[in-house]
Amino acid sequence: MGSRRKARECALQMLFAADVAEMPTDEVVRSYWAELGESDLDETARAFATRLATGTLSNLTLLDERIRSRAEHWRISRMAVVDRNILRLAVYEFLYEPTPRTVAINEALEIARRFSTYEATQFINGILDAIKRDLDEQQPQQNVRPETEDGD
Repeated sequence: MGSRRKARECALQMLFAADVAEMPTDEVVRSYWAELGESDLDETARAFATRLATGTLSNLTLLDERIRSRAEHWRISRMAVVDRNILRLAVYEFLYEPTPRTVAINEALEIARRFSTYEATQFINGILDAIKRDLDEQQPQQNVRPETEDGD
């Protein structure tokens, strides 16, 4: 598994903790790396995970609105905690990271396969694909370099 995928999984775990425990962002990050963080994760991947988690948490209202616009008949609060945080993480990457949107979707789906259900993976794919189409119409990505498999 590439270090960037591992970083995304760490970010998801921080988002999950923040969602369930309703802890402040800095406390979530500090306690995650002190107690649960991947010891074999290099500093670049660790910084990426932290940036994804803190950025997502800082932009929850905007991210949830994007998700809500495409999650017909679903309230964010009624989604499974893992699923809504996978969606938030991917939409954050769409909007604020140079990751190609297709890569962000693929990464979200791989993480969903590991942490959620088959049905949830389909649900996540449908919502992310619709948001990607919206964003591609509004602001196409240009000059985005593809990620390598190892993510380094």
